[in-house]
Amino acid sequence: MVLGAQYNSFVHPVTVLLALPFSISGALLALRIGNMSLNVFSAIGLILLMGIVKKNSILLVDFANQVREKKGLDSDAAMLEAGPIRLRPILMTSVATVAAAIPSAFALGAGAETSGPMAASVVGGVILSTVLTLLVVPCAYSLLSRLERRG
Repeated sequence: MVLGAQYNSFVHPVTVLLALPFSISGALLALRIGNMSLNVFSAIGLILLMGIVKKNSILLVDFANQVREKKGLDSDAAMLEAGPIRLRPILMTSVATVAAAIPSAFALGAGAETSGPMAASVVGGVILSTVLTLLVVPCAYSLLSRLERRG
């Protein structure tokens, strides 16, 4: 509802939220590869992950909407202009998150049983969702913008 009010549309919040399933699948894949269980701590990592992924999608969609309003471009041209400009902030956030979580993911000391699954879910989810966010969100933005114009 908050995103709908921010964008004055119910189509663009769907675009933002489409990246969330990819992040969850990346987190579950990382837990599987690391032979870790899905527990309370990895669920906390999933919550953290969803916030990061949602923020990355909002960066892209919000800037594309600003370009559409200022320059009067269609959705495809706006996303083509927004993508390269917002690529650096998205990658910087993702790389910083992964770099901060890797030591916890491979920790061996006290508390490693709790920090390991949480960090692994964050690392796996951020890596997969960053790549797929940069591919899926622009495609979904273009498709859903066309549906919005028709409806």
